[in-house]
Amino acid sequence: MKRVLVLYYSQTGQLTNVVNSFTKPLLESSEVEVVYQKIEPEIPYPFPWNKLEFFDIFPESVYMDGCEIREFEVDEEEEFDLVILAYTVWFLSPSIPITGFLNSKYAKLLKNRPVITLIACRNMWIMAQEKVKKRLEKLGATLIDNVVLVDQGSSMVTFITTPRWMWTGKKGAFWGFPRAGVSQKEIARASRFGLALRDALSADLEREKKPLLVGLEAVKIEEKTISVEKVGHRSFLIWGKLVKLFGKTGAVARIPILGLYFLFLLTAICTIVPILMLTKPIIRAINRKNVIKERTFFEMPSGRGDERLREYSE
Repeated sequence: MKRVLVLYYSQTGQLTNVVNSFTKPLLESSEVEVVYQKIEPEIPYPFPWNKLEFFDIFPESVYMDGCEIREFEVDEEEEFDLVILAYTVWFLSPSIPITGFLNSKYAKLLKNRPVITLIACRNMWIMAQEKVKKRLEKLGATLIDNVVLVDQGSSMVTFITTPRWMWTGKKGAFWGFPRAGVSQKEIARASRFGLALRDALSADLEREKKPLLVGLEAVKIEEKTISVEKVGHRSFLIWGKLVKLFGKTGAVARIPILGLYFLFLLTAICTIVPILMLTKPIIRAINRKNVIKERTFFEMPSGRGDERLREYSE
């Protein structure tokens, strides 16, 4: 009997649906025991978000300060054959409750274990995953796969639909815009990964600590977002450090600085981002070989290949 631990924090419920679809084939297997452990912060985060509260948590998100989390039902000394760590992205970083887990005693559950990361987010997750990769390495875990499901719609479309969802709780289509979040079709298709994992576990392949989900379109990066993420993350680090000088989350002294940051962010979105979008295609075309190399690096270890899709499509 194989034991699989699934760790996740879902604020809106979408990631829970992704996790359920992903793990359904494992749950239905008589050879696999799936243990779900929801990560819950001691002080819950609001949803929908108040705009001030939303921006007030960005410094702690970027600097991975984490938060106190509730006691697990799972003991930190328990043994598992595989761990699935599912998370969402806050300000180009793993959500604060996920960071809280990675900073906690329960992170021992990852030591010497093969780990699969499962991400559901808007469309920018590279910097968050790089942070998680470094933390997993520090904890002695081995990242063997990464699966990413992104919101439906273009970058410009999700720039409207995602904040609307976060700030109002309204997810439905409106004014010609699609529903916010990952499409139901893509969530349902996530079961292909569970099917492949079921077979891999049956063959003891997880012991090799090598990718198990190659060839299933696990990850696909839009090249144009790489440079935007890098610039955005540097900006978050600078402004986050400044905001933290004025106190902890909730401090009244932070409000004026957050207001300045919000104005800067709007200005950057209206000026710097369009300039990057216009100039980067030219740079990418000139530097094509390095662009592909960089994209391939960030898409590892599972990659964008689709050669096994037919085998594992329900």
